[in-house]
Amino acid sequence: MALTSASTEMPVVRNLADFPVDSGNLLERMVFNHRRWVILACLALTLVLGWMMTRVQVNASFEKMIPTAHPYIQNFLNHRKDLRGMGNSLRVVVENTQGEVYDARFLETFKQINDELFLMPGVDRAWMKSLWTPAVRWTEVTEEGFSGGPVMPDGFNGSSESLDRLRLNANRANLVGNLIANDLKSAAVQLPLLERDPKGGRINYWQLSHDLDALRAKYETGHAPDGKPWGVTIHVIGFAKVVGDLLDGLVQVALYFAIAIGIAAALLYFYTHCLRSTALVLACSIVAVFWQIGLLAIFGLELDPYSMLVPFLVFAIGVSHGAQKMNGIMQDIARGTHRLVAARYTFRRLFLAGVTALLADAVGFAVLVLIPIPVIRDLALTASIGVAVLVFTNLLLLPVLLSYVGVSPRAARRALEQEQRQLDGHRGLWVVLDHFAERRSWALAAVLVSVALGVGGYAVSTRLQVGDLDPGAPELRANSRYNQDNAYVAGHYALSSDVFAVIVKTPPEGCLKYQTLDVVDQLAWELQQLPQVRTTLALPDVVRQITAGSFEGNPKWLTISRNQDVLNYAAQQASVNMPDMFNTECSVMPLVAFLTDHKAETLSQVLAVVERFIAEHPTDPAQLQLLPAAGNSGIEAATNIVVHEANTTMLLYVYAAVIALCLITFRSWRATVVAVLPLVLTSILCEALMVWLGIGVKVATLPVIALGVGIGVDYALYLLSVQLAGQRRGLSLAQAYGDAVLFTGRVVALVGVTLAAGVVTWAFSPIKFQADMGVLLTFMFLWNMVGALVLIPALSHFLLNDVHTRQSK
Repeated sequence: MALTSASTEMPVVRNLADFPVDSGNLLERMVFNHRRWVILACLALTLVLGWMMTRVQVNASFEKMIPTAHPYIQNFLNHRKDLRGMGNSLRVVVENTQGEVYDARFLETFKQINDELFLMPGVDRAWMKSLWTPAVRWTEVTEEGFSGGPVMPDGFNGSSESLDRLRLNANRANLVGNLIANDLKSAAVQLPLLERDPKGGRINYWQLSHDLDALRAKYETGHAPDGKPWGVTIHVIGFAKVVGDLLDGLVQVALYFAIAIGIAAALLYFYTHCLRSTALVLACSIVAVFWQIGLLAIFGLELDPYSMLVPFLVFAIGVSHGAQKMNGIMQDIARGTHRLVAARYTFRRLFLAGVTALLADAVGFAVLVLIPIPVIRDLALTASIGVAVLVFTNLLLLPVLLSYVGVSPRAARRALEQEQRQLDGHRGLWVVLDHFAERRSWALAAVLVSVALGVGGYAVSTRLQVGDLDPGAPELRANSRYNQDNAYVAGHYALSSDVFAVIVKTPPEGCLKYQTLDVVDQLAWELQQLPQVRTTLALPDVVRQITAGSFEGNPKWLTISRNQDVLNYAAQQASVNMPDMFNTECSVMPLVAFLTDHKAETLSQVLAVVERFIAEHPTDPAQLQLLPAAGNSGIEAATNIVVHEANTTMLLYVYAAVIALCLITFRSWRATVVAVLPLVLTSILCEALMVWLGIGVKVATLPVIALGVGIGVDYALYLLSVQLAGQRRGLSLAQAYGDAVLFTGRVVALVGVTLAAGVVTWAFSPIKFQADMGVLLTFMFLWNMVGALVLIPALSHFLLNDVHTRQSK
């Protein structure tokens, strides 16, 4: 099959004086007739935004991680002041490595740790709980009535008598399994956290995590004043520590970014054998990252563990578009065209396709704004800024710079020789791709294999779950310190750190009414029937104990009395001994369920029981409302609902936008189908891969498929633009596709490998969700490349044959 060059329509201009400088569209003339001003403007912007880049903040926020607009989250946020400890909190467990907690030396160490935790910024000190806080109290029934007091005895001095009294008080308060481990070898501190400091600023989770690590190092590796080791091990779990560990892991991101640059440089140089053009492509892509991060600082945005990955994508996308421009200029220079004219030719041929591809990328990012989770919206905005700056750095600045430096003569000769060999029919393995456009049997086989993969992938993807599929913090590796700490706490304490709470709202003093307590008690019983619920805790449980205690501990009185005076007395005692059971007005109280884990299936079943109970037990909203959800697991359950709804909606919007862009670009519904079907197959197979790898759809992985679709359509835009242009000039499908492969196809393969190489380094990140995103994006980039090179000619054989193309002209 004879090929023609995709550039033969543009004449070779060796002498710049022979080129009409007023040719081309207005934008081309503005850019290339004022090249020095363009370079000076970009240099000034780079200096300013590079300086601003140093001022960008790296942090995270609890509220940004949750769907604040969801009704269940609104319930929590509206009553969070009345539900201290039901949201963002830490649990610090201090283990005695040399014995039990009832040891004078350990308790003195524990007291010092408790005091240091108390003074840490961001701690809601009034609701902190441990053996050393006066809010933790014991109660017992005596012949004279109730007696009680703080669990830590007054005047505790570490003597055997004091230790015996502490042991007795802890048993009276039923602290074993809660604040004391089941094996009595560790004690816990509950640390509710404020979202903002007294000055109104958000808590710095990174600094808080470092403070906790410093505290841990001090007592685990240091020595007490007596010269002996402290003899303790400290375990810390909670959202703030997870975020702190994630931010610590981001330090390695800089290393991965450097590796990605090195891989991209090696691949580009291997392809071009031109050092100067390779350096320019990389430099412009890095400048885009500088601009993006500098603009974040100007707009008051922050980088967080999720948006920290966006600069990788911006760099990779920049390299992909830069490689296309470099390839076009190199081919024109190789044929003898002056480097400035070659830059303008490439600008004419590829600027529209490049802008459309970047718009598709932007759509893939921008559609994430529809997901009502602030951290994903910030990621979408961050990425959209990055894509916008690529229009200037890689579509405008790069061709201008290449118009000055061109490519090396050696690289130009090599490109010309390679193109000539291909025009003469010596195309190596690339000729195989032509068979998908020429031969019906090849095209049909490719389509049938794709259908089979799609059907099989869809069958597997139906088992895709929303939420976490593993215990602990799935954002981190299973062998991370945090997950080891979480495993220790889960194995040594009866009350788990996975807390699901239902908010019970009544008029003032309404939480003491018999009808309220009875409904809450029924719901608690329903929850206790689930194997995923270890136990429940609510005001009815406390009322039972106090009522029985008021009648000499008679078990017959372990009930909720209908006598309001009895209930009032029980509430008065509860307000002293367990003040977190209800608020000061007795209008809001939590029903707390301690779960075995926070896996997606567990949360969905617990929430289903609560929702069914509310539906089957309607109440007067003015008198009683049962409102899901609070606690870390309750918030995660609501987040899973939003993620599940957003997953489908997001894909519909991103595909609708990509289809619209393709229709505008190609002006052919058949070409649009050819471009979009490979993306659909990749999306289906990506979901099947998530099932196989045990990855659930959650906040971290939700954007991946949208990004893969938005970036993956780039391949089709470049290939089909050249193919359709050739067909409309009268070339056959096989000739037009051969030209497309000659002009852009090899670069499509290069870009696919470069994109994949840029993100595959994430797979080695200590942050598990980054590793998951790296694997999934690598798969999507490579498979989209294969789909573009194989499925586009196969589908074109049936949908874009010569007759159809001529009719569309």
